[in-house]
Amino acid sequence: MSRAAPGVQGGGIPGTFLARRVSSVADPRLEELSHLAGEIGAEEVFEEVETLSERVAEGQFYVACVGQFKRGKSSLLNALVGAPVLPVGVLPVTAAVTVLRYGDRLRARVRLSASDWKEIDPGELPDYVAESGNPGNEKGVSAVEVFVPSPLLATGMCLVDTPGIGSVIVANTATTRSFVPHIDAALVVIGADPPISGEEAALVEEVANSVHEIVVVLNKADRLPDGERDEAVRFAERVLSKRLHRHIGKIYQVSAAERLEGRGPERDWTALRSALESLARDSGSSLVRKATERGVRRIADRLLRALEERRMALVRPVEESKRRFEDLRRCVEEAERSLNDLAPLLSGEQVQLYRKFEGLREEFITRAAPVAFQDLRSAIREIEKGWGPSRRWEAILIAQDICRRHVKPWLEEASPKGEELYRQMAERFVQIANGFLERLSLFGERSISGLPGTVTPESGFRARSRLYFTDLFSHTTQSPVAWLITVLFPGTIEREVGKYLRELFEANSMRILGDFDERVLESRRGLEHEIRTKLRDISSFALNALERAQALHAAGAGAVQSELSRIEGWIDRLQAIRGEPRGTST
Repeated sequence: MSRAAPGVQGGGIPGTFLARRVSSVADPRLEELSHLAGEIGAEEVFEEVETLSERVAEGQFYVACVGQFKRGKSSLLNALVGAPVLPVGVLPVTAAVTVLRYGDRLRARVRLSASDWKEIDPGELPDYVAESGNPGNEKGVSAVEVFVPSPLLATGMCLVDTPGIGSVIVANTATTRSFVPHIDAALVVIGADPPISGEEAALVEEVANSVHEIVVVLNKADRLPDGERDEAVRFAERVLSKRLHRHIGKIYQVSAAERLEGRGPERDWTALRSALESLARDSGSSLVRKATERGVRRIADRLLRALEERRMALVRPVEESKRRFEDLRRCVEEAERSLNDLAPLLSGEQVQLYRKFEGLREEFITRAAPVAFQDLRSAIREIEKGWGPSRRWEAILIAQDICRRHVKPWLEEASPKGEELYRQMAERFVQIANGFLERLSLFGERSISGLPGTVTPESGFRARSRLYFTDLFSHTTQSPVAWLITVLFPGTIEREVGKYLRELFEANSMRILGDFDERVLESRRGLEHEIRTKLRDISSFALNALERAQALHAAGAGAVQSELSRIEGWIDRLQAIRGEPRGTST
């Protein structure tokens, strides 16, 4: 498609493309945004308006299924609609966002970049949404829809399968985060180890900034002993309530695999379906209205940013814009090379960092374990004599308390040491990052304004802790023979519970070590991904603005002035859509 600048012959979006616009738009602001995107030539924005207009007109709202890699999100959605329509597997299986919506028969369609919808056989979905069939979304799938004759979807609810965050496929996490602005409600899927990761909690918090309706599900409940499952639920409730500053409601414990196979107890399955049906019945129309408001503001803001870039490129001399763009391009390329060169070095340093922290853990166990065992022996001797199993359970509770009393102070002691080790490792990255951030700031572009001025080692971890203590309830069960030995020989309690205490020390100190290592990795990846994404956006904005400015300047001063007038007119119209006074500065 031609990319000629508006104001020059051939600019804007061709009429054949405009003809694809939904004829019946539920909100006049979307109609106006559609016209504006077409006049400005913003094809991607036009596509976004078209998609939003269609789902608003049809009363659709998106309930996105989000969570960590391998939580069983696709299996859960299959169970909810009553058919195995989404592929599941051992490797990452969702390379693109997939929307399940109502249809009178099972069918599927995909949209590839810059093309219309393409009908496919539902059996071909793995070729487009599975990581094995479409690694890194190399086929350029921009949308996938599956039509399912499910009563749950008949009210306008669309269930959305998102790529799992935290997998080795970095692009998958980015795809999920880019879909967040389109979410109307969230179906958060958690597990037990850990119940909810730091990255999951951050994503839920990000979603909660724009939507209120959040349903939390603990999947794969059939794989966990009751004690561990209850412990996981309590931990997730505490973490999410703290992050969201509100009570999250019931966490539904289910097994999607059992439901699909028609076996096992229902647990909270009926209650979960009822909650989703109530959401559609009681809040569906409200969610559609809120989606319209968010979408209008988001699209208007996007067009305003693009127009400001275009205006600045026209105001300054073309030669200056060329020089600035070339300098900017070289700076971005140099920054990308530096990040690529630094990545393997940082990975090696992270291994060394893990070993250092592992040494701190071993020192702690060597120092604390003898004291803890002595505390346990003293406490067991003070327990009143009684029935063996009863004394054993009391001793187990004492062991848990002793472990926490020793491990928590070490965590408080080790955390600042871990932060310091991370800062030392990150120092080389910080120096390089600050160098190119300082150079980019000299360009003064609006598109760069969102970058941090500096990256400081004192900022510490970007990822929050996902640590929770385990009481290893599964390790406290007894066989009938062991139970009888406890009854007949109460003296065995000290030996058995002493072993249990050592396991508690090992497990919880390893959790601290693992939590530290994951925070280091997530912090580094998060910062790198944010800066890489911003760098690419800067280049794209600057290049588009420069190309349009060159075409207009070549057409003469009259074309430039005409385009500036048109830009001001477009800005006025966008401000009116946003409910702002005309002529307000962008």
